[in-house]
Amino acid sequence: MPETLYACLRLMKIQVVATHTEVTQETTGVATINQMVFDAMEVVPRPGFVPAEVRDYAHSDRPLPIGWDKTISQPFITAPMSELLGLVPGMSVLEVGTGLGYHTALLSRLAGHVNSVEIFGSWPKRRLSAFGCENSLCKVGNGYNGWPKHAPFDRIIVAAAPELIPSPLLEQLKPGGYMVLPVGHGEAQQLL
Repeated sequence: MPETLYACLRLMKIQVVATHTEVTQETTGVATINQMVFDAMEVVPRPGFVPAEVRDYAHSDRPLPIGWDKTISQPFITAPMSELLGLVPGMSVLEVGTGLGYHTALLSRLAGHVNSVEIFGSWPKRRLSAFGCENSLCKVGNGYNGWPKHAPFDRIIVAAAPELIPSPLLEQLKPGGYMVLPVGHGEAQQLL
């Protein structure tokens, strides 16, 4: 697909996310998305972080399968979660659930350093390196335990929903820091 078409699709994706954010502000508590988040979404090519067989759908505002019974989050979820973090340059972030690295790449544009933990494989490292995300580290591990070696973190973001907030993650958060995560089961999940 030509780059000009990708650029148009990225812009449309951002407009859809902005509209969804405005419409759901009473439910999410997020009225608008910071322009820095949208700038990162415009620069980071979501098609580069999905399997080839779903690449044509990468600019749609929906989750897409990435293998291992996992999905890449829809942009409408990624943007408000990034907004809720309140990131400023220089902050350290722990991301739990790297997936194929799309959200990691966005966070690397918004923060000083991103440490990301993924339970399935080390494949995100190659993708992140290819897109110039030199301020991010990935490791294979159980995200419930975080990454104590690099703690404490200014911000923590969790992609998958645990039943309860993992206490090891709370212990790795700096005083005054924020953590954004879905908690609960299925339809009873709540973004905290």
